[in-house]
Amino acid sequence: MEDSEFMQSNQAMSRQKERIRPVRVIAVTSGKGGVGKTNISVNLATAMASMGKEVLLMDADLGLANVDVVLGLQTRANLSHVIEGERKLEEILVDGPRGIHVIPGASGVSKMAALTPAEHAGLIQAFSELTLPLDALIVDTPAGISSEVVSFTKAAQEVIVVVCDEPASMTDAYALIKVLSREHDIVRFHVLANRVRNEQEGKHLFRKMSAVCDRFLDVTLQFMGSVPEDPLLRQAVQRQSAVADVYPGSPAGRAFKQLAQLADAWPLQRGPRGHLEFFIERLLAGQSGLAAVWND
Repeated sequence: MEDSEFMQSNQAMSRQKERIRPVRVIAVTSGKGGVGKTNISVNLATAMASMGKEVLLMDADLGLANVDVVLGLQTRANLSHVIEGERKLEEILVDGPRGIHVIPGASGVSKMAALTPAEHAGLIQAFSELTLPLDALIVDTPAGISSEVVSFTKAAQEVIVVVCDEPASMTDAYALIKVLSREHDIVRFHVLANRVRNEQEGKHLFRKMSAVCDRFLDVTLQFMGSVPEDPLLRQAVQRQSAVADVYPGSPAGRAFKQLAQLADAWPLQRGPRGHLEFFIERLLAGQSGLAAVWND
């Protein structure tokens, strides 16, 4: 290939990459409630936005949503209106701290907690209509092993399992990983220790989880890091704010900055894996579009 042709090819690839803009999709989940999963989701999204990333935060706890409450947001419509065909996904977005976009879930709508597989698939496919120039989608799933958890973790590229130093948290997290790996072919997980006294305690929790999984499951666990107990984090919760926004220099705020940097460094997936995934059209476009450039 001549130098001029090579330069033109590189320029075409750059334009193609910019047009496609693959989205990093991260599901945040836990085996049991009360471990701070939603707070992790909110602050991870906020910390990534503080890095200059365009971030979308989805409240996927469809029947008991609370991201809007955690952030003190006023919403007029939510995912129930999308499911009913009354709104498009882009029409229910609200703005959160540091410019994050929030997709509010429904709270107190019982039918939203019992969607059919087809309705889950339709909701995931609705993301193909979004035209936002996004870098990341953070999905705050429900706790436990519901159909929503399965649908949304399979549709994500990365899965973060939040644990804390409680026997029930560890036991239920193992049960969640077991079900997702054995029944749904998800074999790679990031473990995040929340509300620990220090990083050593977080690593100790990870080693306990890893030892059990290594013995009984064929999965890969990676220690993502930990978030310390921090009175400023509690103050942020009371203010209905993200600690990464209002107290970025606090111990918890610094921890979320490190977690965001780590997540942003994970390799981006450019092709589908065989599951129904968020932004599947962008993945397919990335795969075929770049190939077309090379073959031009």
